[in-house]
Amino acid sequence: MAGQPSYWLMKSEPDVFSIRDLCDCGVTGWDGVRNYQARNYLRNEVKVGDGVLFYHSNCKPSGISGVAEVVRGGYPDDTAFDPEDEHYDPKSDPTHPTWYRVDLKFIRAFPSVIPLPLLRKTPGLQKMVLFRNGRLSVQPVSKREWGIILGMARRKRSPKTPKSRSRR
Repeated sequence: MAGQPSYWLMKSEPDVFSIRDLCDCGVTGWDGVRNYQARNYLRNEVKVGDGVLFYHSNCKPSGISGVAEVVRGGYPDDTAFDPEDEHYDPKSDPTHPTWYRVDLKFIRAFPSVIPLPLLRKTPGLQKMVLFRNGRLSVQPVSKREWGIILGMARRKRSPKTPKSRSRR
């Protein structure tokens, strides 16, 4: 479909799965999504090669913590079929799956989280889906928004990196 976004924001709670966890495993399935709009994105629109902003939610500070890439497009989320899994859905049928997932590959972690309040006040980001539908765990990001956020990450210093001082 022409005009489809090639950049996404995906949310995770860092105590459940963080950018560091993604770094450690390298590639993982993005499973357990149980929202129909997010499911539709995973099933129909998220494609191999798409960029992903990894967002830490329900923490202080909430914000974007790194970048991933989609390495496998939407396919049935088998956690929905497993009664032992926390994401089990007894109404989901393997022959007509309700829930979908994608596979992500770690690209890089940012030196520190770009916090939500800073994102909100950054020019060019005012129309992000994040600010209109903050509970949606998978959401499109425009090419312009992607560029602005990656630029912010490049300028953001690591808390461990001292500021350089002039010695005149």
